[in-house]
Amino acid sequence: MTTGRDEVLAALKRVADPVAGGNIVTSGVVRAPTVEGGTVRFVMEVPPDKAADYGPVQREAERLLTALPGIEKVSVVMTAHREKPAPPPDLKPKRPERTGPEPIPGVAHIIAVASGKGGVGKSTVAANLACALAQEGRRVGLLDADVYGPSQPRMLGVSGRPASPDGKTILPLRNHGVTMMSIGLMINEDQAVVWRGPMLMGALQQMMRQVQWGALDVLLVDLPPGTGDVQLTLAQRAKVDGAIIVSTPQDVALLDARKAIDMFRQLGVPILGMIENMSTHVCSNCGHEEHVFGHGGVAREAERLGVPLLAELPLDLDTRIASDGGAPIVTTAPDSRPAQVFRDLAAALVAQGVA
Repeated sequence: MTTGRDEVLAALKRVADPVAGGNIVTSGVVRAPTVEGGTVRFVMEVPPDKAADYGPVQREAERLLTALPGIEKVSVVMTAHREKPAPPPDLKPKRPERTGPEPIPGVAHIIAVASGKGGVGKSTVAANLACALAQEGRRVGLLDADVYGPSQPRMLGVSGRPASPDGKTILPLRNHGVTMMSIGLMINEDQAVVWRGPMLMGALQQMMRQVQWGALDVLLVDLPPGTGDVQLTLAQRAKVDGAIIVSTPQDVALLDARKAIDMFRQLGVPILGMIENMSTHVCSNCGHEEHVFGHGGVAREAERLGVPLLAELPLDLDTRIASDGGAPIVTTAPDSRPAQVFRDLAAALVAQGVA
């Protein structure tokens, strides 16, 4: 009599499964049984924390099989089945599902920090303002929506990939009292983001809706320069309490700042005011004050447009060094002139009830 696969399975069905109950064939422990000549081979796939319980099971299976006619050898491989780890956050673009501006759950206020032109210090303002608001006792979040040039991880001294416990929600990182999320945390620091408009829109919506922001008094959104898809998506999908426009005093920057203000007005987002950055430079050696980019241009523009002038910030070496070092100047030099300006601005926003 020749022993075949059916006889092998019949013998294995006589072996009880100590964990799942029944026998090891019907419970799915036995996998891929084969009979080749006088050798039986199969796999026992068992739970990783119960492997010790199946040692006697394996020996009983081998005993029964070697008693079958013509079976000279039994080869059993025991493997421990492990659950698949949670997948990383899915930031692939998705089509917008929401039809109008809605609040972000748990977030009381949203303030956009914007500029018409790049290189005017918008991200530096956003990082320092976030830290200054945290020093005022506010629960602060900072969303780095400058997808093409995400700089907040460097400025806030945050590194590491955000965790995703379920593959759907994303846990933001935190430093200096600020909860922060940036696309820069999802890619290598030197890696370019080469995305079209729909991809930008999808990524922004996922960072707004899938990040576990928790309870925040205010969420600052560091926008990319210009008047493009990210700005439009933010205003159309989230209830934004107001926008702060950052500009240098020079005419070229002010031309673009006007366009940014006009865009927000068309979208129904209130303008909280303008900030003149790099307003003046004071020589650290002789104390001479010089207006490198002109002076007063933002103040005149704010008056012409009928919006408040919120602050005038100097062109300051220590501010740049602090930002590059991952600790905004309001945290490293709280008594400095720039830090005082940011603290005054934060206090004013709290007093207005928008932060």
